[in-house]
Amino acid sequence: MKKLLIVLLSVGSWLTAFSQEKGSFELGIVGGYNASTAQSGQLTNVNYLSAFNAGISGDYFFSDRWSIKAKLSYDQKGWADGFITIDNGPSVTTDYKLNYLTIPVMANWHFGKKRNWYLNFGPYAGILLDAKETELEMDLKDFMQSTDFGLALGIGVKIPVAERIKILIEFDGQSGITDIIKDNTGNTIRNIRSSINTGLAFEL
Repeated sequence: MKKLLIVLLSVGSWLTAFSQEKGSFELGIVGGYNASTAQSGQLTNVNYLSAFNAGISGDYFFSDRWSIKAKLSYDQKGWADGFITIDNGPSVTTDYKLNYLTIPVMANWHFGKKRNWYLNFGPYAGILLDAKETELEMDLKDFMQSTDFGLALGIGVKIPVAERIKILIEFDGQSGITDIIKDNTGNTIRNIRSSINTGLAFEL
């Protein structure tokens, strides 16, 4: 019985070592698969463009339940099987590829018995790095807005592998709220993006 009590106390101490305290900070490195498309008016393009994202994140804890999380990500967006027309000629089917430096700032709620699950939400800003279509290989950056604003939502889990290191697995989505086309006279076109990411978090 005494040995069992010692084991239980040891396990409890080990789990406590992974819990976050007020004022602690985590640095994350993540990357993964993107599925992106665009929404025009009330219609969403059903053909998704496959791409990837990679970035770093910082997570500052106010308690074991709440933190504020900011990311800096290279984010590939766009949509597949769109159309482009040159000089009133026939429409050509093409893929649109838009690459952004994306900066979400989100409230992060940690839940579960060990607080290893988290749900985050908040705004993001995207800075356009380049834009092109694949069929005619046209550079479209001059026709696009230089910034993209929207809302981000994500859920994930952190799995401890060492005292200050955790594996991250997360799913997140972004929905644009501004038109990505410069001087657009038609329906507003907005970015839509989902991703599944993995990475590591380091408690500093």
